[in-house]
Amino acid sequence: TCDTGDQQTTAAVRLKEPEATIVERLKDVSTYEGEDAVFECRLSREAAQDAQWFLGDAPLQSNEMNEIRVQGTRHSLILRKVTLEDCGSITFKVGQHSSAA
Repeated sequence: TCDTGDQQTTAAVRLKEPEATIVERLKDVSTYEGEDAVFECRLSREAAQDAQWFLGDAPLQSNEMNEIRVQGTRHSLILRKVTLEDCGSITFKVGQHSSAA
């Protein structure tokens, strides 16, 4: 606010958060049936709320078979005790950016 006594004007400051980008992409993983498969990528900033993992077209959530971790800018997916049915494309998406392995 600027106040000169007989006149006053007010303005506001609004900030947009910078978009998170993928700075370390996913790498292909080969493992044996029954073992865990670990996928990791790193983002340009923390607190990316819209990050999502996919197996094929199916979105993944943390449960007894899938563990999703976030440690700072590092996002990890652990597929527990993989089977042949788990073969396929893993995709990580954040905003308009994605990485697949």
